[in-house]
Amino acid sequence: MAGIYIHIPFCKQACHYCDFHFSTSLKYKERMLVAIQKELLLRASVLQNEVVETIYFGGGTPSLLNQTEIDKILAVIQENFSLSTSLEITLEANPDDLTKEKIIELSESKINRLSIGVQSFIEEDLQMMNRAHNANEALSCLQLAARYFDNITVDLIYGIPGLTNEKWLENLTTVFNLNIHHISCYALTVEDKTALASFIKNKKYPPVDEELALSHFTTLVDVAEEKGFVHYEISNFGKPNYFSMHNTSYWLGKSYLGVGPSAHSYYKGNRYWNVANNSQYIKAIENNKSCLEVENLSVQDRFNESVMIGLRTVFGVDLNNIEIEYGGEYLDHLKRASNPFIENNTLEVFEGKLKTTQKGKFLADGIASELFYVN
Repeated sequence: MAGIYIHIPFCKQACHYCDFHFSTSLKYKERMLVAIQKELLLRASVLQNEVVETIYFGGGTPSLLNQTEIDKILAVIQENFSLSTSLEITLEANPDDLTKEKIIELSESKINRLSIGVQSFIEEDLQMMNRAHNANEALSCLQLAARYFDNITVDLIYGIPGLTNEKWLENLTTVFNLNIHHISCYALTVEDKTALASFIKNKKYPPVDEELALSHFTTLVDVAEEKGFVHYEISNFGKPNYFSMHNTSYWLGKSYLGVGPSAHSYYKGNRYWNVANNSQYIKAIENNKSCLEVENLSVQDRFNESVMIGLRTVFGVDLNNIEIEYGGEYLDHLKRASNPFIENNTLEVFEGKLKTTQKGKFLADGIASELFYVN
């Protein structure tokens, strides 16, 4: 099984915290969409022996596309790839794009999952992040979407300076009361070369507080569990049967093809990514040239990635598979390196799998880096 990711690199405006590849100019939109369709044709052989079970429109803001534009891309995929009969097709969307007409149109299309970037229901937070929607649009679009879509996930951001635990709980409660079955929650992080990084450096905005983020995370975990959500990845919580098939395929090491500028792919044990420049991408594809860079993953790279991903997910790191895939030397290293974390109750071994405990979940990435094999 495999997945296809389509990067739509356009946004109405730049969020202050975002470092994804996008443009606020739609100048090259038409040529870009033609190039994406052509890249799908040029690279279809990559997944020729695979059945595609997920398609994911990410960005950027894919909800800027109209239905005809989405359908043209899906038609190319349908004609050139082997598709699962239970195909999950996700579209990332912003609340300001999700009018009633748009939601109904999407519900009548092949899109069967919406990922809605709410981030917060608090007006001050949205203004600080420079989001294109307001709090009323965030709430009303979810109320409408829930009438037409069963499979919806909502993005929220925590750790925002000034966001009290009470307000954070209100954000979560708003989503849960709408009978949404999946949420993705991310700590506010300061990425280089973003407006947020500049604001903090120039003391126009307070620095991010890790203790505040930890407090929000603890609240999130507790409340989500009370509501029947499974914490199946550090940032992702879903009701049974509502986990993201697409993201789960990443974490399980399945092949995926990424098309569009800056899009990443993984197949045949290597990682690939397109140039993160719209005009360069378009020109290369129009001239039948590759704009890919490749990273040939060593055994050490793949081991370290397995540890990182495993500790972030409910699936854990299968110790038996570590020995089979990487050998006894890597297994012995992992056991030795994990002992101090087992002793301090941030890691545990359960049914042959190394996992983070409740105490260790928020620290998963840091713990994983301590378990990496470094030659």
